[in-house]
Amino acid sequence: MRVFVALRPAPAALEHLDSALEEVRAGAGRALRWGDPAQWHLTLAFRPDLPGGALADAVDHLAILAAHHRPLRLELSGAGVFSARALWIGVAGDTEALAALMGESLLEGEGRERRRAHLTVARVSARAPRAPRRRRRGEAPPPDPTQLLLADAVRALSVYRGPTWEASELELVESVLGQGRSGGPRHEVLATVPLG
Repeated sequence: MRVFVALRPAPAALEHLDSALEEVRAGAGRALRWGDPAQWHLTLAFRPDLPGGALADAVDHLAILAAHHRPLRLELSGAGVFSARALWIGVAGDTEALAALMGESLLEGEGRERRRAHLTVARVSARAPRAPRRRRRGEAPPPDPTQLLLADAVRALSVYRGPTWEASELELVESVLGQGRSGGPRHEVLATVPLG
């Protein structure tokens, strides 16, 4: 099973972000593939290979770790790009406590490569325009229109600050590739455990 541990922002925080993205979406056209707001979350840990028989133990392990961390007051804030392909929204608030939580081995056997806490809102689409490949000798390469579009989106969202919410539980979520909207992953919450 492909699973991850997530914090889900409050509905009001997600609605606020969805509204704030309207203008950016309009300017992006088909160059970006936007995520489904119903599936937006902050990924804290990911494991692509959890055996189905280990699910109960994984939930018990997660519940024990979560009990040692208090609920967090967070807000979505700012934006950035990963790997020149994914547009994300950052997190502000109790970030030291969030970093401590992310430092835990939330899923035994997980890969430990973690980036900062973020909410991915869009990825570069296969329909995105590409920079022309041909150029004259000695000329600088032409700018990549998709990278310019991503830079404009980050600039527009750099001042974004959403409403504060309290994250009081962690979700263990299964990600089933190819079964979601537009061929993306489908996420199913397998378990919820309280913080504190």
